Amino acid sequence: MGVRQKKIATHDLEIGMFVSDLDRPWHQTPFPIQGFYLRTEDDLKAVVSHCKWVMIDVAETREEIALSTDRIKPFSRRSNTRSGGREEVQLPPLSIREPVTYAADVPLRKEVKVSRKLLSDAESALSRMFESLEADQMPDLRPAADVTRRMVESVARQPNALLWLSRTRQYDDFIYRHALNTAVWALVCGRQLGLNEGLLNHLGVGCLLSQVGKTALPKELLAREHQLSPEDYAVYRTYVELGCEMLDSAGLSRAVMSVVQGHRERHNGSGFPKGTRGDRIPLLAKVAGLAEFFESLIAPRDDQEPMTPEKAVALLYDMRNIEFQEDLVEAFIQAVGVYPTGSLVELSDGQRGIVVSHSPGRRLWPSVMIMQDADRRPLKSARIIDLARHNESRPASEFLTVRECLPHGTEGLDPAGYDVTGAESRWSISKLINR
Repeated sequence: MGVRQKKIATHDLEIGMFVSDLDRPWHQTPFPIQGFYLRTEDDLKAVVSHCKWVMIDVAETREEIALSTDRIKPFSRRSNTRSGGREEVQLPPLSIREPVTYAADVPLRKEVKVSRKLLSDAESALSRMFESLEADQMPDLRPAADVTRRMVESVARQPNALLWLSRTRQYDDFIYRHALNTAVWALVCGRQLGLNEGLLNHLGVGCLLSQVGKTALPKELLAREHQLSPEDYAVYRTYVELGCEMLDSAGLSRAVMSVVQGHRERHNGSGFPKGTRGDRIPLLAKVAGLAEFFESLIAPRDDQEPMTPEKAVALLYDMRNIEFQEDLVEAFIQAVGVYPTGSLVELSDGQRGIVVSHSPGRRLWPSVMIMQDADRRPLKSARIIDLARHNESRPASEFLTVRECLPHGTEGLDPAGYDVTGAESRWSISKLINR
């Protein structure tokens, strides 16, 4: 049976319905993602306060959701079709002590130029560190700490630059790429949360070191990481404890080690190695775990077709208070957007390109580097369209929007042929529009 949309007045909404469209543009509302389940009375009140009517997906609501309207206590159990029978855990709102507000006061293309060498240095540091560990030697961790400090400074200045480079750069080793990209996602999320630079440094180093235990696992097992038998998965799960043992005498801070130890724990206790849950998981480990999971969904791999970033964001949103704390999920989406940097997209007029940045206030209107015209012919000169700026003075009937997210490797959409900094490439970029 297909999904059928039904128009309904907001005062007739019920908990358990799936809201698929609104009577106003999504960017004019506080809802962090397009399409969501109504799970609580607060969800209902939020929709009613912004809309007179909405569209719901009828097929999504055939099963009733049993949910008490009373105040939900921490670690309470709820039966919910959204969770597929998995336990949900609701905690009090997250509170960051003395949060820092960062201003993106450096243009994207300027920060990209500065950060290119940074990622090369980061890959070299990781390579040397992993080689030492594979040889049963304690590595010099100072280079990793140094590149993390520089990464934190870059993300503080302009969060989209490192995201852009990490998403479009080719790496020699999957583990390096996974650790490095996890660190970038985590730092961008931590920046959104208002973590100070000291905490961001602990978070970044922890993410870079979080995968070291995998060097002790069989390479053939890592090559099929997403297609493991129960027996192989039991071996795979040991990488966290192996990594902690390797780093035990390295003199790392408790905060860094908490990331290495806890990045695979989950909010409802379904993670490993200890099954820690809720507020017993350190904050930095929670952020790292969310970032690592997101990267595992969208990263190209031989044993798994990657998910489009848009679908990965939607999955994260659906997992809030199940595997990841709701506050962190929403902060992550606020930080990276509904179409994260590096997403291949098709616009409503048929043009195709890649997302280079977004504004938190315009989650559905990112800046897109166009690589193909509406007839899917490659452009000789790349150009960037800031959808928010493009649409601000136009009527809704003329809005240019993202029609869909495209799969990784879509033919003709290779960002390596273009340069977001405006430097000459084989396409002779001459009309780059700076944000």
